[in-house]
Amino acid sequence: MFFTVGLGNPGPEYENTRHNTGAMVLEVFRRVEELPEWVLDKRRNALISEGRVGKQKVSLMCPQTFMNKSGDSMRGLIKNKKSAERLVVVHDDLDIPFGSYKISFNKSSGGHKGVESIIKTIKTEAFTRIRIGISPATPSGKLKKPKGEKDVGDFILGEFKKSEVEILKKISQKVAEAIEMIITEDREKAMGEFNRS
Repeated sequence: MFFTVGLGNPGPEYENTRHNTGAMVLEVFRRVEELPEWVLDKRRNALISEGRVGKQKVSLMCPQTFMNKSGDSMRGLIKNKKSAERLVVVHDDLDIPFGSYKISFNKSSGGHKGVESIIKTIKTEAFTRIRIGISPATPSGKLKKPKGEKDVGDFILGEFKKSEVEILKKISQKVAEAIEMIITEDREKAMGEFNRS
């Protein structure tokens, strides 16, 4: 079983915010793969959709906890390093310019509270992350990250602009292809192919 987790905050007021990028992108993947509608699993406090991608069984999950408690929904799911290798976590990333994304494996949380919570729960960093850039950048590609806790908080909890939503839709399609390749072929191949584009 592959576990694919989209990070965000619960509730309609956070739906289109930058910090919900992971959950938004995972929803596109669910639709592309024609997986079942989300069902609330009360025990896990997460929205779940289970089915198959190719020959592989998959479980998609959007925790309904706040971001810094994302790992709570995954308690007992990932029991060892081998199952961690079949975990894909999709999340927003301030260290990548908006319009870009990167597939990483076995990396630290980079200060992302949701990823930190998952690492603490499953006791390993050896899982795949798809990091979706949300930071503004200059035309030459230099990051213009918000500085200071308040500015960062306001920025990540801010909503995407209309023009950004269109770009995010395109990226979501690409990321959906990448997730499919990770599940049906392998992570290294997906990294080679999608980290270039």
